[in-house]
Amino acid sequence: MKTFLAKKETVQPKWHLIDAEGEVLGRVAVKAANLIRGRHKASYTPSVDTGDFVVIINAEKIVLTGKKEEQNKFMFFSGFVGGESYKTMQQMRDQNPAFILEHAVKGMLPKNRIARQMLTKLRVFAGPTHNHEAQNPVKISV
Repeated sequence: MKTFLAKKETVQPKWHLIDAEGEVLGRVAVKAANLIRGRHKASYTPSVDTGDFVVIINAEKIVLTGKKEEQNKFMFFSGFVGGESYKTMQQMRDQNPAFILEHAVKGMLPKNRIARQMLTKLRVFAGPTHNHEAQNPVKISV
């Protein structure tokens, strides 16, 4: 019996919709990362992008457990000497709530070229509306 390896040409990506309202950040990120990688498919091949597209709505209403809202910080570096800046989770939620989910999903993907390609299949929206109705995404519960 031969091992089946998926090919890029044979992959048929689907669209999934995740409503993040009231859901825990890590649980939503794990579900999205597995859908983007294609881990839910029988034809999963680590070296081929077999994943699906994921649309996440209501990113601003994501829930964090414990004291992560005050304690967790994001570090940004401008490239210049002394160009480090830090923002708390609350500041990021006010400025760009989609970044929190994108950052969490990115951390759960492998660190290689395929993962950077996979990350383009993630669409995160702060509010309840999105512009991918034409793709008919299937709603997924977390």
